[in-house]
Amino acid sequence: MSATCLVVMGVSGAGKTTIARRLADELGWPLAEADEFHPPDNIRKMSAGVPLTDDDRIPWLEALRDWITERAETGESTIVSCSALKRAYRDLLRGARARVRFVHLAGDAPLIMERLSVRSDHFMPPSLLDSQFADLEPLAGDEDGVVVDLGQEPDRIVESALTGLALRAPER
Repeated sequence: MSATCLVVMGVSGAGKTTIARRLADELGWPLAEADEFHPPDNIRKMSAGVPLTDDDRIPWLEALRDWITERAETGESTIVSCSALKRAYRDLLRGARARVRFVHLAGDAPLIMERLSVRSDHFMPPSLLDSQFADLEPLAGDEDGVVVDLGQEPDRIVESALTGLALRAPER
């Protein structure tokens, strides 16, 4: 298995899409935005302020896993922007035929709520942030990935992620 998939994870408003795009640009790898894989029923629920259940999320995560595998089978490494809040969800993604690694964008609720309050182009309302934090199981030490403070500038976040994953040597 020579292909790698970096999953940029965290709660809604953590900056997953921004950082995933920058990583994709830096590495030259294709990007999948997990929100685009949600079935219409999931989007309706979230838009109405109803948190998703595990049963809602499984088909969505399976579709992402399959996208990763399809590309990995051709030797293509990828980037995925996905909340991946629970270890079980990450385990499902790790079922892809690639080395699945995680970049956990971690930060506190007040900072993320501030970001969500100015975002107008997304179906996920700020009212669901508490449910996201309730579901969040932070990246564990035995999981392949890094935890990065989302309070930094995006360029610094990308640099920290690439260095922490040994995809780039530290600057001297």
